[in-house]
Amino acid sequence: MKIQLIAVGTKMPDWVQKGYEEYAKRLPNEMSVKLIELNPGRRGKNTSKASAIEQEGKAILDVVGKQDFVIALDVLGKSWGTEKLSKNLSDWRMEGHNLSFIIGGPDGLSRDVLARANLKWSLSTLTMPHPLVRVVWVEQMYRAWTLLTGHPYHKS
Repeated sequence: MKIQLIAVGTKMPDWVQKGYEEYAKRLPNEMSVKLIELNPGRRGKNTSKASAIEQEGKAILDVVGKQDFVIALDVLGKSWGTEKLSKNLSDWRMEGHNLSFIIGGPDGLSRDVLARANLKWSLSTLTMPHPLVRVVWVEQMYRAWTLLTGHPYHKS
């Protein structure tokens, strides 16, 4: 199973890079994550927000594998606890899915990306800055893996 995190945004602050890398390096080879950072769509006086979202959506869909199981991180998605994430990872691994998790830009995901998604997952009903979502996501991936393997990191 290959896992990739497709995230709109580059040049993250140092604390984001360090936090992400800390948990990513803890994941075993069979659950390693590839981070794909995409440039945000152009925003400005002469461009619409909708145009930027569409640019980002096209870039996202260009890197999603045709057979990938796609999980869009979306505030309107279903909320899962760590145990459900762990169960999902186990199921997806057994089914042989390659996974693409998607974090959109500051204005969300395009309709095309949401339509391509097999699932929409809400990390929280809280509004979070997108750089922080990367860190929370990778920590939850690590936590879910520890549940699968019986590692004592997760406390229920």
